[in-house]
Parts: sequence; C-alpha cells; structure tokens
Amino acid sequence: MKDCYRSFLENKSVDFTSSGFVTDNLNNGLFGFQKDIVKWALAKGRAAIFADCGLGKTFMQLEWAYKVYEQEGGNILILAPLSVAEQTKQEGKKFGIDVNVCQTWSDIKEGINITNYEKLKYFKNVEFTGVVLDESSILKSFTGKTRNELINMFCKVPFRLACTATPAPNDYMELGNHAEFLGVMGRNEMLSMFFTHDGGNTSKWRLKGHAEGIYWQWLSSWAVVISNPQDLGYECEGYELPNLSINQIIVDGDDVINEPMTLTQRRQARRATLTQRCQSAADLVNNSDEQWLVWCDLNDESSALSSMINDCVEVRGSDKPEHKQKSMIGFSNGSIKCLVTKPSIAGFGMNWQQCRNMIFVGLSDSYEAYYQAVRRCWRFGQEQSVNVYIVISSLEGAVKENIERKQAYSDKMQQAMFTYTKESVKNNLLMTKKIKSEYNADTTMILPKWEEFAV
Repeated sequence: MKDCYRSFLENKSVDFTSSGFVTDNLNNGLFGFQKDIVKWALAKGRAAIFADCGLGKTFMQLEWAYKVYEQEGGNILILAPLSVAEQTKQEGKKFGIDVNVCQTWSDIKEGINITNYEKLKYFKNVEFTGVVLDESSILKSFTGKTRNELINMFCKVPFRLACTATPAPNDYMELGNHAEFLGVMGRNEMLSMFFTHDGGNTSKWRLKGHAEGIYWQWLSSWAVVISNPQDLGYECEGYELPNLSINQIIVDGDDVINEPMTLTQRRQARRATLTQRCQSAADLVNNSDEQWLVWCDLNDESSALSSMINDCVEVRGSDKPEHKQKSMIGFSNGSIKCLVTKPSIAGFGMNWQQCRNMIFVGLSDSYEAYYQAVRRCWRFGQEQSVNVYIVISSLEGAVKENIERKQAYSDKMQQAMFTYTKESVKNNLLMTKKIKSEYNADTTMILPKWEEFAV
C-alpha cells in the first residue's frame, strides 16, 4: 500500500511551476549567493526566501522588487513590521533603490512602496504588480485575521515574495500558510497530501513516512532555505557568527528552585522580585559606556527600568508610531545608549549589530520571541562577541537550562530541514544560474553577395 502511495506522489506533479522572468542584470552590490537567490525568485515569480538573520534579506527583497517594477511597471508594495519601513528605505539608498514610505493608499507612487502591517487596511483598493512580505512569519497563526487578510488581499497579485528567518521545520502550519499566500497549494491540500493526524489531537500533524522526501522536494521548489552561504557551496567571507555568552543572574539566591510551577505562580514570583531584577539590570547599564538593549515582559518592569536606567528611552505598545520609529532609528544610529522595550514590539526585523549587550528582565514562554530578540544583535555582520544577561528570581526555575534545551532542539530540527532541502535548493539555483539572458544583437550582420559566386 505504501509503495502504491509513494508511486502516486511521484507521478503527481508537486513541483511549483515558474511564472516569472529571467534576468542577469542584477545589482553588483549583491554577493554571489544573493544574486542567484534573487534571480531564482524572479524566475519563479512567487517564492519564499527562508534565510537566517544577517544574510541580506532586505537587500535581496529590494532588488527583487526593483526588477519586478523595471520589468512589469505598476505599484510594488513591501509590508514590514513597525519601524522597519524607515530602516528599509535607508538600506535602499545605499544601493540606489528608491523606496517610498506610505501611510495610506494616497501616498503610493509608481515603483517601490513600503508600509507597516498595521496599516494594511488602508491599501485594500489598490492594484499591485508585486508584493513582498518582510518578516513573513506573521503568517504563522493560521487562524489570525492578518493571515487571512494577506492571503485574500494579494491572491491575484502576479509577483509575490515572502521573506523571513528560517522557520521551524516542524511548524507545518507556518509553511502551509506560506504556500497558500504564494498560491502554491492550499494549506488543507498540503496537509491531506503529505501529513496525517498525530493520534486524536487534530491540531498535531506529522509527515507520512513515505511522503517525506517528496514533501521536502516540493518545499524546495518554491522556497530557498539557507543558514549560511557555505552550506550551498558558496565561497563567502564574513559569514561566521561571533561568540554568544548567556549569563544568568539570580537576584534572590544562588540556586534556582526546580519545583514545577504554573504560569500564574511564575508571574507572582516575578512580580515579587520586580524591583530587585530591574535594579540589577540598571546597574549593568549604568556602569557601562556601551549600548544596551533591555527586554522586558511586563509594563511594570518597563516603567521601573526607565526610571532606574540613565540615558534610556522606553518604547511601549501604547506609544505613538512616531515615537516608536524615532526611538528605534535612534538606537540604530547610536544616538540612544539604551532602549527598553518588549520583544513583541521590536523583536522582529530590526538590524542592531552595532550593539552587543542585551538584558532580559522578563521572559515569556515563547522561545521564538527570545530567539528573535537575541538575533537583533547576534547576527552575521556583528563584529564583536554578544553578551546576553537573563535576570530572574530563584522561584522561576532553570530558565537558562530551559532556553539551552529549546535551542538544542531547534538547532537539531533546523539542521534536518537544511539536510533535506540542501541538494534540491542547490540544483534549483544552479539551474537558474545556467539560464542565459536573451541575446540582443547590436551589430548589423553583412551578408556576402552570392550572385558573385554563381556559376
């Protein structure tokens, strides 16, 4: 039975058909691997770039958008997290690509436009030639309103690109949502073709053993997965991550208490030591001349930190967008010594490799939020070792050990994803690389007068 089903899958075309165009005329500022990825994504027409932090997703998506506009004309829209829009505009200037920051549809100009996901509702009646989702992990929640709006709003846009850091390979819902946004395959169709329910819990899915190879082949037909250029055979210097030092500070004892605690109990323990934890963080920042990024989880923590830390700027969810943007750009250019905020506000999209010190005064249960927050500074392009401090109460349990355990599991699963897709991705990039541009003659051919040779 399994052999029959495997044969069925192999005979059923699961590779995503290309619908774009081929060009060799790409920005010389791109590295070799970036050029090949952009060229492949343009040829696909609708594609995903799953590239680790610091591999140049912003530049690649800007060049992709520019080439789509150059080829097709019309309006191109980039959707990004809050405050990333201005950063993207600045990146565009470096490479000669003009980016127009928009608040509503009335701000749109022909060419490349960018706005925040929060403003999506103001662009529903505009036709676009191409759309880019920056930090497309926003598609993760398959029941989310934003996820449904993105899929429905752009389902007829001919050119679509989704860019994010490498998703967890076992987060099949996120991968399925990306496939649905790109018009590759519906999420439900993907689940029925490649997956089975894991026991009685219908929210848990696992790959059918005999469909595993076909599934990863299908994924790599519309997505590039890359953690390091060297993984795909590119010789590229500067893509080594610096040392990451994780330090745990316990404010009310020497050892953690490992008794099982509910979320409510952990929150109570954190509130009881709020002042101590915030003061410990403030001491680290106030006794240093370097930049610091301080992450919190509770509003009370944010307020206490902003009153204790010298020369700091606090960014809260309730702040006006103008303050958030000004503060994050100020931290980027070094004019702000310390930024106090939450991972949910600034943990995605920002490039802060100019800073090497960060503190977590409070942690949520989301490992992804922690990981993304760390990767704002610990990324390719960071030239110094990165110091992460986790300030906790002894009652919160072995936070550092739990993070390291989740990190090891995540690394293992992502390595499996790279292993499964590496050869297919290399072949796809190589195939596009070999395609030559159309020959356009610029010299008139002179033919001989054959009658002179007639007998």
